[in-house]
Amino acid sequence: MPPQNQDDAHWFAAEVQPHAAGLRAYLVHQYPTISDPDNLVQESLVRVVRARAQGPVEAPRALLFATARNLAVDQMRRQRVVSFEPMTEISDSSVFLGGGTIPEAVSHDEELALLTQAIQSLPDRCRQVFTLRVAYGLSQREIAARLGISENTVEKQIGKGLRRCTAFFARHGLP
Repeated sequence: MPPQNQDDAHWFAAEVQPHAAGLRAYLVHQYPTISDPDNLVQESLVRVVRARAQGPVEAPRALLFATARNLAVDQMRRQRVVSFEPMTEISDSSVFLGGGTIPEAVSHDEELALLTQAIQSLPDRCRQVFTLRVAYGLSQREIAARLGISENTVEKQIGKGLRRCTAFFARHGLP
C-alpha cells in the first residue's frame, strides 16, 4: 500500500522506512521463534501508513515498533494454539465407526462408553466448552458467545479438557 500523495510519500521515506532494518533486527532478537520477520516488518509499515491516512502520527518510529511487537505477539499466540478437528469430522475414529464384526462392535461400544466417561469426568464449565468444540465443532468465538465467556477462557478450558481426557484414557490403558 504505497502512500497516496507526495507529502505522505516524503513523510514515509523520511520518518518510517529508515527504521525498517532496525525493526527487523529487533524482531529477530526479541522474538526468535516468529516464522517470517520480513512479513511482520512489511505489515507494520503498511499499518503505519494506514494510521497516517487517518490522521497525524506524532511518533512514527514508536508506532512502527509497537505495531510490530503486537503483530509478533499475536503470531506467537497463534502458533501456540493447538488445532482441533471436531470428532464428528474424523472419518477413521474407531469410536464412531459402525458395522464390522461382533468383537469390533463390542470394542466400539466400550470405547464410546469410555469417551463418555472421560467427558463426564470433566468439571462443568470445561465439559460444556469441550463438548461444544469437539462434539459440535463450534469455533472458539462461537463457544465464547454462546456461553458468555472470553475466547481466552474457551482456549484454556479446551486445553484442560484435552489434558484430562488424555490422562483418563492413559489410566484406562488407551493411547
